[in-house]
Amino acid sequence: MRLVFLGATHEVTGSCFYLEACGKHILIDCGMEQGRDSFENQELPISAASVDAVLLTHAHIDHSGKLPMLYNQGFRGEIHATGATGALCDIMLRDSAHIQMAEAEWRNRKGKRSGGKAYVPLYDMEDAMATVRMFVTHDYNERFVLFEGIEVRFIDVGHLLGSASIEIWITEAGVTKKIVFSGDIGNIDQPLINNPEYINEADYVVMESTYGDRNHEIPPDYVTELSKIIQETFGRGGNLVIPSFAIGRTQVLLYYIRKIKEDGLIKGHDNFKVYVDSPLAIEATHIYEKNIAGYFDKEAMELINAGINPIKFPGLKTAITSDESKAINYIDEPKVIISAAGMCDAGRIRHHLKHNLWREDSTILFVGHQSEGSLGRIILDGAPEVKLFGEVVTVNAHIRRLHGVSGHADRDGLIRWLTAIEKKPERVFVVHGDDKVCETFTEYIRDELGYNAYAPYSGTVVDLLRNVIVVEGQRIPVVRKEDKKKAATIYEKLVNAGKRLMIVIQHNKGGTNKDLAKFTSQINALCDKWDR
Repeated sequence: MRLVFLGATHEVTGSCFYLEACGKHILIDCGMEQGRDSFENQELPISAASVDAVLLTHAHIDHSGKLPMLYNQGFRGEIHATGATGALCDIMLRDSAHIQMAEAEWRNRKGKRSGGKAYVPLYDMEDAMATVRMFVTHDYNERFVLFEGIEVRFIDVGHLLGSASIEIWITEAGVTKKIVFSGDIGNIDQPLINNPEYINEADYVVMESTYGDRNHEIPPDYVTELSKIIQETFGRGGNLVIPSFAIGRTQVLLYYIRKIKEDGLIKGHDNFKVYVDSPLAIEATHIYEKNIAGYFDKEAMELINAGINPIKFPGLKTAITSDESKAINYIDEPKVIISAAGMCDAGRIRHHLKHNLWREDSTILFVGHQSEGSLGRIILDGAPEVKLFGEVVTVNAHIRRLHGVSGHADRDGLIRWLTAIEKKPERVFVVHGDDKVCETFTEYIRDELGYNAYAPYSGTVVDLLRNVIVVEGQRIPVVRKEDKKKAATIYEKLVNAGKRLMIVIQHNKGGTNKDLAKFTSQINALCDKWDR
């Protein structure tokens, strides 16, 4: 019964944990790193083909984004998640594959001119679509047997539609241990989704700490605050550009703007237009509308029961094609533009920044976490100019932040979630926070609250039966950011296929002589064909 920490250790993104128990190999999350990468991550200590199953907390790319790469490398097990998470991953992973392939095409076109090496995407659309077919979905609070000796339950954690904490019961050598992975713990009183549910018992806890060093400011009246920003921007004749995460944050913004329009709070611009320029956000909004029962909160359900769609309103426009996206910037009237990606590192938002950052009448409004090193963070920190598409753009626009809008619990929220566990766990592992935040939160819950708390680095191995850290991960800073988006070459894919073949052979141990002889004959025929 071992737990190995691979990603989101002393960093906010790239969540990935490897659990070995009852002879099975399980991943909890398989996320992509986003923003600045501070520390080297250890590789998965087994082949992808040896992974038996993945448990996924939620659909955000920093938790799910490397699943197609895992498939590319030979994984053929099941991916377990809530129904809403499965539906959101269907669009998110396809979108991620599209971005990977588009970036590879652009780099290779550029590299051909300079004689550079070919760039291979992390994965392609075929990998993403095959990955989506591997999902097995569950309702909240449904306790199910994953493998003999291992049971699992997903609990609503209030971070995103379908997001969950994961409870895992493992019985091995006559001993049962319960491990809880918090996932991203949600902020309270968010529109549309429920508050986090609390868990009352655990032997081990792996918990996030994104805001573990601070509390959110007292939440403003978001409708009043947002309407004030819209009114001021429109009064100058400018556009309000909102970099927004396509899933979760965009739908919350639509919820607020519907209320603003319903109450007539914007004077002189009664019929102002709101453009959602993100095919992903548009698809996600449709998924929100379909996944209501069991996911929406009481207030949202009251609107729906009254015949009101909580995230639609007159003047809402969508841009799907690139031509529709480009046309937005040639519309003279003041408007709201909501576009992805939320940290401005990719996607259509960069085009809207190029057209609006230099304008003194426009406003750029940030409504979510900006990781260090991301373009959004650079702008928010007051950069006088930024580079977009090879062009230096002066920052003249008003830069604002809607404080308190966060899908993550603050420090008090994290502590509330942890202390709901009635008996202190044997150990609490603090992950998914910036380096200093991980340390600060760990010290606080250890020294002030009396928990046996530890903030592991990537590579840390824990014996869960004995509560012993077998291998202590090393703090290895990234000296030079290598091109980590390189996927397997064709030959490496062949090697991965060979590894998978060995796993399949092992799985057939104990088969009938007739079947094994047939399998052997097929392998030998294949070898004869390619042995040259």
